[in-house]
Amino acid sequence: MDLPEENKRTGLLALGVLGFLLIAVLTVFTVFDGDDGDDDAQGGSAVPSVTEGHDKQTSGDAGQTPGSASAGASVAPIVSVSQAAEAHAVMVRYMAGLTTYDHTSRPAAWSAPLLALTTRDTRMKQATALPTGKEWATCRAGQCSSEGAAVVVRDAVVSADLVGDSGRSISSLVEVTARYTVGGETTVESNKWLVTVREDGGDWLVSGFDVFGLGDVGASDDSGA
Repeated sequence: MDLPEENKRTGLLALGVLGFLLIAVLTVFTVFDGDDGDDDAQGGSAVPSVTEGHDKQTSGDAGQTPGSASAGASVAPIVSVSQAAEAHAVMVRYMAGLTTYDHTSRPAAWSAPLLALTTRDTRMKQATALPTGKEWATCRAGQCSSEGAAVVVRDAVVSADLVGDSGRSISSLVEVTARYTVGGETTVESNKWLVTVREDGGDWLVSGFDVFGLGDVGASDDSGA
């Protein structure tokens, strides 16, 4: 009878020891897991904050770099929007007028208002002319008339001569459409020109015009322009 009781006590003692060991192991795991979690939390918050601070500093330095967008935003444009509009208006008036005439037009009277829109140099005087030769003879015989219209398509070059002090200039692509009637027949012709105006005493004056893509045409024996 004593042996069973002794076995019971031994078994209970063994269970108590196992329980104690289990509690101890769980305690150790809990403590180390908590420390690791704290380290991860601290490491996760510290690294982004340092990176963020570095990024902000870099961005700030970039904003102060000469030639950046923020620095360049304060640079004044060569011409204002209103000045460009004035220049475009001169281009349109000249190019439309150059292709507007009829068989009764007289060279001096016809060219005077157009030359007032130009630099009046030799090249522009030669280019600002009515048709000549066979073309003019055909025009008079068929009682011709030509009506021109022009529109600025886009600006090509806007510049200011700071060395030679010759002022500002704008070169723009201008599309000119002429409706020409002779002998009762009408044809419509459209061409693109690279027209240049130069500032002179506050006025924009036409200093040249070239057929777009073909270069300077100058004065023609047949057309005079």
